[in-house]
Amino acid sequence: MPELKHLRRIRSFVKREGRITTRQQTALATLWKDYGIDFSRQPLDLDQVFGRSAPRNLEIGFGKGEAIINMAEAHPEEDFLGIEVFQPGAGQVLALAKEKGLGNIRVIIKDAVEVLENQICDQSLERVYLFFPDPWHKRKHKKRRILNSSFTELLARKIKHQGHFFLATDWADYAHQMINVLDASPYFANTMSSGHYAIRNPRRPLTKYERRGHRLGHQVWDLDFVRIPHISGKLSSNLHQISSNPNKPSKPE
Repeated sequence: MPELKHLRRIRSFVKREGRITTRQQTALATLWKDYGIDFSRQPLDLDQVFGRSAPRNLEIGFGKGEAIINMAEAHPEEDFLGIEVFQPGAGQVLALAKEKGLGNIRVIIKDAVEVLENQICDQSLERVYLFFPDPWHKRKHKKRRILNSSFTELLARKIKHQGHFFLATDWADYAHQMINVLDASPYFANTMSSGHYAIRNPRRPLTKYERRGHRLGHQVWDLDFVRIPHISGKLSSNLHQISSNPNKPSKPE
């Protein structure tokens, strides 16, 4: 009898690389050894990766890298790991990290769920950032949104107790989904009280895109949730929907 394959999960992105500049290509070719981390199914020793022990930050989907570069430059005492699926953005971050002499940034080009499941150890992150994820605004595409209860449970395993999960979106419908999903989680508490949005995270830089949105009257919703110990209640068994490795523990504590 042939071996059964795992069901293919719904991805939160469609791989369209777009144009990559010569600068970005050169950075990927020459700087990957310094700033890049190859994907594997073995957990990372982040102390070894960064050459020190320090608070660890993770940005999921860093795009052109404005936020992660800004944060790494402003907080040299902390380490920053970025996950992105698009090579042009990764090349941009590598080039900027070299230009600014930043030694506290590392990049992985891979699906964030696979990286979290395989390479990030439990209780290893101080802060996780999810800024302006793809809103998949069409009704038939909303199932592709990365932020859901399953993904929240996965993050709860990776963030230290009292660590923070920061989010931002400029889509009202997605903002409502984010706050509803996280308010319902037994592993996170809203720092602004249930149902309320946060003020803009001072670590999050105002991008050109966001400044243009402000001029046009567009709103941005920020969220700040803190990781808390799970005291009571049963965790749903839906983590298998996003897990590519069923042998790993599915429940945070």
